[in-house]
Amino acid sequence: MVQLVGSLRKELADSLSSCKVLVVGAGGIGCELLKNLVLTGFKNIDVIDLDTIDVSNLNRQFLFQKKHVGKSKAQVAKESALQFCPGANITAYHDSIMNPDYNVEFFRKFMLVMNALDNRAARNHVNRMCLAADIPLIESGTAGYLGQVTVIKKGMTECYECQPKPAQKTFPGCTIRNTPSEPIHCIVWAKYLFNQLFGEEDADQEVSPDTADPEAAWNPEDTAARATASEQDGDIRRVSTKEWARSTGYDPVKLFNKLFKDDIMYLLTMDKLWKKRKAPAPLDWQQLENNAHPHEESPATSGLKDQQVLDVWGYCRLFRHSVETLRAQLQEKGEGSELVWDKDDPPAMDFVTAAANLRMNIFSMNMKSRFDVKSMAGNIIPAIATTNAVIAGLIVLEGLKILSGELESCRTIFLNKCPNLRKKLLVPCILDKPSPNCYVCASKPEVTVKVNVQKTTVLCLQDKILKERFGMVAPDVQIEDGKGTILISSEEGETETNNNKFLSDFGIRNGSRLQSDDFLQDYTLLINVLHTEELERDVEFEVVGEAPDKAPPPQTNQEEVNSITNGNKDSAQPSTSSKAAADDDDIMIVDSDEEVGAPSSSAAPPTATKRKHQEDSETGETSTKRPRTDQSAAATAADNDDDDDIIALD
Repeated sequence: MVQLVGSLRKELADSLSSCKVLVVGAGGIGCELLKNLVLTGFKNIDVIDLDTIDVSNLNRQFLFQKKHVGKSKAQVAKESALQFCPGANITAYHDSIMNPDYNVEFFRKFMLVMNALDNRAARNHVNRMCLAADIPLIESGTAGYLGQVTVIKKGMTECYECQPKPAQKTFPGCTIRNTPSEPIHCIVWAKYLFNQLFGEEDADQEVSPDTADPEAAWNPEDTAARATASEQDGDIRRVSTKEWARSTGYDPVKLFNKLFKDDIMYLLTMDKLWKKRKAPAPLDWQQLENNAHPHEESPATSGLKDQQVLDVWGYCRLFRHSVETLRAQLQEKGEGSELVWDKDDPPAMDFVTAAANLRMNIFSMNMKSRFDVKSMAGNIIPAIATTNAVIAGLIVLEGLKILSGELESCRTIFLNKCPNLRKKLLVPCILDKPSPNCYVCASKPEVTVKVNVQKTTVLCLQDKILKERFGMVAPDVQIEDGKGTILISSEEGETETNNNKFLSDFGIRNGSRLQSDDFLQDYTLLINVLHTEELERDVEFEVVGEAPDKAPPPQTNQEEVNSITNGNKDSAQPSTSSKAAADDDDIMIVDSDEEVGAPSSSAAPPTATKRKHQEDSETGETSTKRPRTDQSAAATAADNDDDDDIIALD
């Protein structure tokens, strides 16, 4: 007769009380998970989260209350969970899981690791640490009504990085600066403008017309027009937008006329841009003010204030008010200070809303409400408490299988928005075997990278290729040239003099091989260099042999039925994808990278994935194999928002 403790076998219940588990993330999924663990009988739990509690968390992260706002998520989650089970031993870390203190030996202390993360960089890192420590990892994610749980075990299942993730959709700088055609282009431009005026200037986020646009060859007859444009107050050739703005005292009217009149008139002199496009229509403050009735308010529309779309003069007034407010904030902070854009900061959000909508009007687009602009600018996909609860429950169930020694019965489980053909909301799929070509868990991880060795710097190799693209934290690189030349060292100061030198300066050429080691991750990657001078503009490198960016057509209904019947997970899922805010899947901006840190069809031909030096997004991704979800954010700019406001379908 089987002896039970509650609903569990006594042997399993005893195992839960003695095993040590690590929960990475204490947000939407993490709160539900921690509560489930202590109520199930887990006694020894470590939880780590870098974030603090925000008011926006309180509608679904039920371990937190209003009095906890501003406090550590991990610490408060621990205290709240202990109220369910005072005898539990919970250790909380208010820190990033990517901190070198949490090394392979740290991970080896645990029998099981459970991810409740919101960004790909941290997911990649935990994946590698669990592989190095040979510890089972349960990965999870949600996106609106969609969710996923899967189990990763070294040598038995595919790892998190076995299936290459689609490249993020980005936009060339000339599109943002010269020829926007979608609202998201204008929103990106407005965020860049905020940084140029009030934040940290970035040469890659220039907002003035792009005179190097290959599509905009000058017409010799336009010399007079160009001269007229450059003589006006807002000369676009000024070196620093911020310096010019300061010289005007951040005068809202002068800023307005430069951005929405002078720069647009300058664009109109690039006549080739407008042969197949509708030309932009400049705005003039004085003219708009003269046409507006005194004390006129923008016409009210039904619905909430944030969901109303103002008229052009309404956005002009909002632009002026936001500039004045931000100017006052700068003055209050003192000389040389900078502001950081935050979608939850009203003046900053007002500025981006106004500037983006004015630019939309100039380029003949329908203007958007503040709600829609905020959704796109912050990459917000609504997080749903019930989805998090279901996924957290599934994580615990998969954990019980592992601790029972039944890893072969673990599944990847998808939570659908609507029932599939067999009336299922939850669809379990057999775990994949490791990919022999994976550049992380293969026996000899190896990749081929196409670069121009005469133009690619060592710093670009370190930051853009090794850290950003291949997820390393502290890479060491040596050239396999028979001499073992050290190109990059993780020891501070050892190779910094190499940073601005080109790869060719070190004898690296077509066919060269580099060995990159990350000792924190216990990870080694061999890189084959393929020299080329034919990379597209704005593309710094290409990884050869990756999956195509677009998914193949979805399978027929009969194929889906057959696949479910046969237990073939590769086609068991309906083809679903998450649309980013406001039904716009062309999202580029991301503003969360909380480091408490989400497949490809074998029938599709391999192609190179192009990486552009722009602010990337991890939203709106679509799997070519099955609908994986990934609460993610590109590792580009922290927004201090919670882990479920910034999520994506993977």
